[in-house]
Amino acid sequence: MTLCTPARTPNRPRVQRPHSPPGGGRRFRPAGADVSASIAVFLIALPLSLGIALATGAPLQAGLVAAAVGGLVAGRLGGSPLQVSGPAAGLTVVTAELIQRYGWRTTCAITVLAGLAQLGLAALKVARSALMVSPAIVHGMVAGIGVTIALAQLHIVLGGTPQSSAVDNALGLPAQLADVAPASLAISALTVAVLLGWPRLPGRAGAWARKAPAALVGVGGATVLAVAAGLSLPRVDLPSWSSHALPGLPEGPVLGIAAGVLTITLVTSVQSLLSAVAVDKLVAARPDRGRGIPRADLDRELAGQGAANVVSGALGGLPVAGVAVRSVANVSAGAVSRASTMLHGLWIVLASLFLVSAIDLIPLAALAALVMVVGIQMVSITHIRTVTRHREVVVYAVTLTGVVLVGVLEGVALGIAVAVAVAMQRLARTRITREERDGRHLLRVRGQLTFLAVPRLSRALHQIPAGADVIVELDGSFMDHAAYETLNDWTAGHLAHGGAVELTGPTGGRITGSPAASEPGGDADAEDGTGPAPRPGAEDVCCRPWTPWHNHQCAERPAPPPAPAAEEPPRPTAHQLAHGIGKFQRNTAPLVREELARLAREGQSPSQLFLTCADSRLVTSMITSSGPGDLFTVRNVGNLVPLPGEESGDDSVAAAIEYAVDVLRVQSITVCGHSGCGAMQALLGAGPDEPATPLRRWLRHGRPSLERMASRRHAWARIAGRLPADAVEQLCLTNVVQQLEHLRAYESVARRLADGSLTLHGMYFHVGEAQAYLLSDADEGRGYDDVFHGVPPTVLAARAS
Repeated sequence: MTLCTPARTPNRPRVQRPHSPPGGGRRFRPAGADVSASIAVFLIALPLSLGIALATGAPLQAGLVAAAVGGLVAGRLGGSPLQVSGPAAGLTVVTAELIQRYGWRTTCAITVLAGLAQLGLAALKVARSALMVSPAIVHGMVAGIGVTIALAQLHIVLGGTPQSSAVDNALGLPAQLADVAPASLAISALTVAVLLGWPRLPGRAGAWARKAPAALVGVGGATVLAVAAGLSLPRVDLPSWSSHALPGLPEGPVLGIAAGVLTITLVTSVQSLLSAVAVDKLVAARPDRGRGIPRADLDRELAGQGAANVVSGALGGLPVAGVAVRSVANVSAGAVSRASTMLHGLWIVLASLFLVSAIDLIPLAALAALVMVVGIQMVSITHIRTVTRHREVVVYAVTLTGVVLVGVLEGVALGIAVAVAVAMQRLARTRITREERDGRHLLRVRGQLTFLAVPRLSRALHQIPAGADVIVELDGSFMDHAAYETLNDWTAGHLAHGGAVELTGPTGGRITGSPAASEPGGDADAEDGTGPAPRPGAEDVCCRPWTPWHNHQCAERPAPPPAPAAEEPPRPTAHQLAHGIGKFQRNTAPLVREELARLAREGQSPSQLFLTCADSRLVTSMITSSGPGDLFTVRNVGNLVPLPGEESGDDSVAAAIEYAVDVLRVQSITVCGHSGCGAMQALLGAGPDEPATPLRRWLRHGRPSLERMASRRHAWARIAGRLPADAVEQLCLTNVVQQLEHLRAYESVARRLADGSLTLHGMYFHVGEAQAYLLSDADEGRGYDDVFHGVPPTVLAARAS
């Protein structure tokens, strides 16, 4: 028989994820869930769109135009299928300032230009760059806009007129409180009470009632009360669409208009992209895990928002952005495709044409109360706790204050400046402490080790006496060249003067030194087997992970065994485990989180079952270059496959085979043995009178391999043209072939082999050589006693001669 070729993991077939979710395609066929979700979103969007238009000072139709365009254009062209776009409360302050400064027609033109800018950014594929903005800045911007909105709408709630800035609104509030309009205050109070209390209705009746959006119930209830009581209040006044204002040529200073375009582009883009990311998380958390719904394509989403802003501005609408409130409602209502977003835009169009008389009955105080509550909710306690936990509350506070006092663009610029300053301060802040314990000097370095910390590091190092036993503990994720040279030069000098140095910590491998190791003629092969300590170098100071999937730990060189009298406690393994988990969460988790989230949402679909030994030196992800979701792995002592019916109460391997073959529908099964297998050594050395321990009972499943090898005493395998090194290696190879034959005895495996949908592979990994080999013809379906042709170049051959 012939084993050949370096092992290469069969490529996992790429599953083509649909570009269009269910309900997409050439024909517009919305699912029932999309229709019901679109109605729920429409009922929320209608009053919010009117309220945001009122808050900006734009014509009220502008809010309806933006809502319709956001649903139809951004919903069709955007990259986040379930995100709902429309006029956003976060744009209220920006748009109101532009209208006051340049007029409505120029503001529409600015919206068109901002949309064109978004299309250009999308073409440059820079959408993900918007996500590099610190969340503290984004949350501070949103909170600042919310405060500004709430202060302005509070004046309308009290029956007055808001001023042009948040500062003026705050200063004018005492006078407004002295001149309250009772009717406006009553209608607003009713609206606020419904908005806050409706989601908290108790009992089964409350659950049914909560299916109606609180915004619709609040504004609708206030309208019914105002009409029934005959209250004289300012109401919505939708003029004829024939007199609707369209954009004109921009009029005003070029720099001012450019700043307006930049602000609209920045706010709409960042808000839409962050909302798209949040929608992905909401979809993944649904009971159905969002099956069939593709993740957001951020560049496409940015292009869709740009197209919507071009159309909205051209039709006399407000700027458009992805809106969190409506998107959450859409996901929660069970939408399964972009059809729900588009239908919500269609309902807005129909309402604008046929429900004008009903809309005209809505009191402006009710809409103002609705927008005021939305503004207050934009100051999220959860966001404040998050930025506080991450020590970014200063960035949050500066951004919020800047937006309220100066403006959105200026506030964001201030937040970015403070965030950069905080990052530089953290990078430069390094804590270096020194202490002496039991005759050993311990030098701790906390934080990033840069050139700014070199003077303090050098001073601390040179305070350590020559010839001392030193531990340098590095606790940081970065060391620049200047710091490395300082530490490396001092270590070499300290070793040369008879000292001993050990570098430990997340960024350092363990380096030990002694006079014998550093002096010429020192013993190069100590009796304890450790040999001399190497001179410190770059490869010693810094760990070099060998695969992005593995949480590589810097290996510690074995220390000499302690003297019998020594009572040094062993290093706690729990600490090692916690340390490794911490490194994974800090270094590896950010790299794999998106892929693992996809697997959690879609479920596992591995391409192969990989059955191998439990030996700790065998790292399947490393030797197969595989990652999460690629392999369904079964490990046991000796990579054994018990024959059906001989499990003796242990069905774990049989259950794994059945699950992988019948449920997961893997395409191949690989049995992997390895050199120096302890199970094979135990099989060879087992005596007839040894007690039946659990290990011995398990290893009896490997006796057929031993018998197979004994029956072929003169037909040993060949590895890359050579004979196996010893009987253990021969048994390891024979065991792989024998376990493959055991696999064929399983009914599910035999059935899949017969129809050609499953293949078997034998594999042998030589630990000392870091070389993997494949059984050449394990997938041919013929007997293993035949001589098979390997796939060139032949690397391993096990030939029956």
